[in-house]
Parts: sequence; structure tokens; C-alpha cells
Amino acid sequence: MVTRTATKPSARERLLEAANELFYSEGVQTVGIDRIIEHAGVAKASLYNTYGNKESLVCAYLESRKARIQDRILRTLTRFRTPRERLLGVFDAQGEVFTASEYNGCAFVRATAEAPDDSSVSRAAADYRTWVRGLFAELATEAGYADPEGLARQLHLLYDGAGLSARMDRDPSAATTARTAAAVLLDAAPLVGPATSGPES
Repeated sequence: MVTRTATKPSARERLLEAANELFYSEGVQTVGIDRIIEHAGVAKASLYNTYGNKESLVCAYLESRKARIQDRILRTLTRFRTPRERLLGVFDAQGEVFTASEYNGCAFVRATAEAPDDSSVSRAAADYRTWVRGLFAELATEAGYADPEGLARQLHLLYDGAGLSARMDRDPSAATTARTAAAVLLDAAPLVGPATSGPES
């Protein structure tokens, strides 16, 4: 009989998990490398051999947050049938994290608060924001809106505002409020081409 033992997480996985926990709860600038190493239970050489430096670890942390967010949003959107419903569904996906006791705001805003504009950390955050806005624009295009890029920018502002309100005001219903505002925007936004009810006379 073969006894299976649980595979121990690699040093890379433990470092990234420690970074996720500590960077998100306490802040990128506050948490030093030694804290990460101690929390992960690895040798200092493991961090430098795996990630090279703290900035690279921060970027890996942000990439992992992006992947989690993408997975949550795209999984949520499978529940909806039309592009318009999926546009509003993005806010439903966002609201799932607002009720969590460990919600501490947008990881990308927190990480870039003191990062130089030309840093890899800022570029990682910009990549995430480009994805969110691109998703809104893609869905707006599928829904037939005349200015999908402009509408995407408006919806992205509501998305950002909901995250800020959920964190600063401790308001778990912020995503619902943003969703309601988004529905008003969608109702008012012009569609491509005039709507017709029948042949012209």
C-alpha cells in the first residue's frame, strides 16, 4: 500500500503567499524583506534566488492579485446571458470581496501610493487597470453601445469609487450602489444605429 504525503509548498509559493498576506494587510512599504522571509519560513537566499529583490516580489504579488480578480470576475460573468447583464455583473463580482472581514481596499492603489511612476510596480498596476477598462470596453462593444471606450471609462470610475467607498466608509453595499449608477449610465448611453420597430412607410 502506497501512503501519499502532502506536497510541501515550494519556497516560491511560500514567499508569494507570505507577500500576499503581509503586503495586503500591512502595506508594501511597511513590510520589509526580513518579515516576508520569516513569515514564509525560508532562507534569505531563497528570496533573492527566486525573485531577485523586493520590487520583483511586489510585482509577483500584484500579478497574483490580478489573476485572482480576473478569475473571480470572469467566473461571475458566466452567470449572465447578455453583454449588458455582464457589464453590471462586474460590480456583482467586485461586491463579493467587500463583505470579507479582511478586505483592505485595492491592492494596486496601496502598492503604488509611494511607488515612482516609472517603476515596475506602477507598470503592474497600470496593466491591471488596463485589463479592467478593456473588459468594460469589450462588453460595451458587444452590447452595441456607440462609444464603448467612453462608456468603459465612466464604468471604471464607478468601479474605482466603489472600492474606495468600501474601504474608507466600511460600506459593503458600495458595489450595489455603483451597480445601480452603472445601470443608469447604460440606459442613457446611445447605441449604434437607430432602433426601429418596423419598416419605414
